[in-house]
Amino acid sequence: MLRSQRLAVVLALEERKEREALERMGEARKLVDQQREQVDNLNRYQQEYRQQIRNSQQGVVQVTRLQAWQAFIAQLDQVIRQQQTQLDQAEKVFEVRKQEWQQAWERRRGMEKYVDTCRQQERREQDLREQKLSDEAAGRAFNRRQR
Repeated sequence: MLRSQRLAVVLALEERKEREALERMGEARKLVDQQREQVDNLNRYQQEYRQQIRNSQQGVVQVTRLQAWQAFIAQLDQVIRQQQTQLDQAEKVFEVRKQEWQQAWERRRGMEKYVDTCRQQERREQDLREQKLSDEAAGRAFNRRQR
C-alpha cells in the first residue's frame, strides 16, 4: 500500500475532527447569540419600564409605589448583570471553540498538503520506474538487433 493511501486514513480522521470542532463552534455561537438576545431583551424591557414610570409620574405618585418601581428596577439591573455575565462566559467558550476549530483546520490542511506531496513523490517514482523499464526494453531491443 502506498504511503498516500495509508495517510488517507489519517486525513479522514483529521477531517472528522475538524467537522466536530466546527459543530462545537457553531453550538457555542448559537449560545452567544441566545445570551446576547436575552441581554438585549432585558435592556429593552427595562427601558420600556422606565419610560412607563416617567409617563405615569406626571401627577402625584404614592411613595410606596415609587419604592416598588425602584425595587423592581434594581432587580432588573441585577438580572441584566447576571445575564451579561452569562453572555461573557458564552463568548469566552466561543473563542476557545473557535481556536480549537482553527487548529483542527490547520492540522487538516497540513495533512492534505502532506498527502499531496506524497502523491506527487509517488507519481515521480512511478514515472522513473516506467522510464527505467522503457529504457531497459529499448536497450534489449537494440541489443537483439545488433546480434
